[in-house]
Amino acid sequence: MAVPKRKQSKSRRNKRRTQQTVVMPPIIHCAQCGAPIIPHNACSECGYYKGRKVDHTVKEKEQKGEGG
Repeated sequence: MAVPKRKQSKSRRNKRRTQQTVVMPPIIHCAQCGAPIIPHNACSECGYYKGRKVDHTVKEKEQKGEGG
């Protein structure tokens, strides 16, 4: 098993760790309903993407007005 000959300095350690930051994804608002969404993804609230209905996972019963 390899063992380092010298201790790495705090400067070298910190330089390596600068790349490990967590980046917040950009948030935009849906053009149809105004809900916050991640860019280039269909809206989870209304199911629209670029003005077209594409998401089939939205509860259609709620949209038609059926309660249950």
